[in-house]
Amino acid sequence: MTSLISQIPPASADEAVAHFSNRLRFETDCSDVHYSQQNGQVDYVLVDVRGTAAFANGHVPGAVNLPTKTITTERLAEFPADSLFVVYCAGPHCNGVHRAAARIAQLGYAVKEMIGGVTGWLDEGLSLSNTDIVQSTSTSISCAC
Repeated sequence: MTSLISQIPPASADEAVAHFSNRLRFETDCSDVHYSQQNGQVDYVLVDVRGTAAFANGHVPGAVNLPTKTITTERLAEFPADSLFVVYCAGPHCNGVHRAAARIAQLGYAVKEMIGGVTGWLDEGLSLSNTDIVQSTSTSISCAC
């Protein structure tokens, strides 16, 4: 009897290497961002793409707030042309991070998504900055991305 998992044959090892290696070109995770921060290896701009109220409520330490709607040529000109942007939003339930990443790439900059966003950061047991409320994986403030 074939399971739902093996009903569609898996990719070859070569295809799997290509696929997963390619994903790493587009994504990083909360743990890697935290590790790089702790070890002084911040060679990227960490960007919270949520609205200003959500950012003020709590954000990943070291992040700048650049709501998706404000991503323009003029705003990104504040950063070196060879900047790597690492963007995040509320969490895996929000595609605002994808809109922001696409916009940044359209403007000619390198970009990666920090998968998990704020939800992933908190799930890792990490703290947010500028948090005036009890931290949880849910908030009453819309991400407004």
